Amino acid sequence: QVQLQESGPGLVKPSQTLSLTCTVSGGSITTNDYYWSWIRQPPGKGLEWIGLISTSGGTIYSPSLKSRTSISRDTSKNQFTLQLSSVTPEDTAEYYCVRANSGRPPDYWGQGTQVTVSS
Repeated sequence: QVQLQESGPGLVKPSQTLSLTCTVSGGSITTNDYYWSWIRQPPGKGLEWIGLISTSGGTIYSPSLKSRTSISRDTSKNQFTLQLSSVTPEDTAEYYCVRANSGRPPDYWGQGTQVTVSS
């Protein structure tokens, strides 16, 4: 059973960088054919895909967030990390890390972590 767990600060000040880590257990982030993504849901809005890192370490980002997003990984810890720079209150959301197989919806989700951007 694959499990994902998000961690990071729940409050970030405007203009700072949001940094979240997803720790994966029950499966390796280097296993072929899986993609490890970040998704968020602002209050009262739908899900928004942020970006992914592949098993080879390649990354793809949402065009709307690409200039502010970086996803990296630590294979020794089986973790991947999201960094979102220059945050504004519009980045306030529940953030989820997920696993997906190529061309399919995510099959495993973290429980989510609330991040609020406020001074």
